[in-house]
Amino acid sequence: MILLVLRNLVAGLCVAASMPPWGWWPLAFVGIAIYGAVQLRDTLSHKQRALMAFTFGVGWFLPSVAWMWFMTAPGYVVAIVFFAGLHAISAWWSSSYMSSTLGKHSAGLALSHTLVETLRLSFPFGGVPLATLAIGQARSPMVWLAPLGGVILITYMTFRICIKPGRLRAVGVLILLFLVALVWTPTSKTGESLHIALVQGGGEQGTRAVNTDPRIVFERHLDATQTIESGTVDMVIWPENVIDVANFEESRERVEVAQEAKRLGVPISVGITEDVEQGDVDGFLNAQVVVETNGDISDRVDKVRRVPFGEYMPLRGFLSALGAPTDLVPRNAIEGEGPAALDIAGTKAGVVISWEVFFGGRANEGIVHGGQFIMNPTNGSSYTWTILQTQQVASSLLRAREQGRWVAQISPTGFSAFITPTGGVIDRTDVSEQKVIVATVPMRTGQTLYSRLGNAPYVIALFLAWGVRSWPALRRPRSKVATAQ
Repeated sequence: MILLVLRNLVAGLCVAASMPPWGWWPLAFVGIAIYGAVQLRDTLSHKQRALMAFTFGVGWFLPSVAWMWFMTAPGYVVAIVFFAGLHAISAWWSSSYMSSTLGKHSAGLALSHTLVETLRLSFPFGGVPLATLAIGQARSPMVWLAPLGGVILITYMTFRICIKPGRLRAVGVLILLFLVALVWTPTSKTGESLHIALVQGGGEQGTRAVNTDPRIVFERHLDATQTIESGTVDMVIWPENVIDVANFEESRERVEVAQEAKRLGVPISVGITEDVEQGDVDGFLNAQVVVETNGDISDRVDKVRRVPFGEYMPLRGFLSALGAPTDLVPRNAIEGEGPAALDIAGTKAGVVISWEVFFGGRANEGIVHGGQFIMNPTNGSSYTWTILQTQQVASSLLRAREQGRWVAQISPTGFSAFITPTGGVIDRTDVSEQKVIVATVPMRTGQTLYSRLGNAPYVIALFLAWGVRSWPALRRPRSKVATAQ
């Protein structure tokens, strides 16, 4: 039994190694195949299968969410146990209620584990899609499935082709899907292109807003912007919340940004945070705004999906009673409203602010509202190492493939890059450097199948398949996949 546990731990580590910053995507297939082979041993009980899945999950999440250790060590441990526990429950359920034979157990495992990964898109705290299986496949051939079914289809097919039996049939379906993705091109260029400048101000990683002078951050980006020559670009984009003021419209910073917009003759989109004090509410809004050459603020998108324990503190009263350091997030971000789209330089941009890029549905909202490219202003300066930042680049790549759009990701300390609709990463900056990168970005129109359908049909299909397989066993005593209980 100890050897089986160690084998599952190694399997999980293989899945972790498939993800950025390591990026050895074939190892995910190796890891899942090892895990599946253990799950299909006919001498294991239901509880033992759950233990194997839990160990697999620990190996998966222990390295891939290690950045959390520097934010909150207890939270890091809780996250590993929680995520691994969800996968353990999925294996137990598949073995107990979905499987009268080992063949059905393999299909049940693919469904149940995909359901867990899908659940993480919305639960807990509105979704915590960190270190998902699909992120590790952002540079693999599996990413061709993104415009057809997003991360849910990628996840299911990755599990299904790795767990025997039924592998040959799943490979046949996969080949058919690849052919459809290859010949079907629903998005196209509009014929217009924009020269876009992304401004990375630079600075140290591992710094928190509560310990940083916001004026220094602003000045770094202002200095970098002043290196851009007038007449060379069509728009300038700054990262998320590099301007932290009580009221941006009335601030000195707006005037200085407007002066640069006037000098360049183009609008500048900047990330701001500003105070909100209404009645008992004492918080802040995180937004991306457009400053025109005359100084007017012409459009604005407020961040809707907030980072739990980063931008707001769930269960603040309960955690404070336990002595947890809730003062690291002294005020909660206020959930924004409105679509994820912004009018800038005569075009419409889809806007996903930082954390929102991990959610395909939020990016899709911007495209549905006319986005011809996607803007991802972010701020990764709080995180030590580059695990989360590289996973965010991979998520931007997934959004580009899902929507058939260019993505412009811009961060104050890295990474910033342009991502093409086919998954190419152009001019990725180094961490902490001050740099302006410019690219000619073709505007695109049209919607992929995933964009037209969204996640809902795939979620419904998963639940229906899961329910159909589970229902017979729920009506009678549990079937026994294992011969030794």
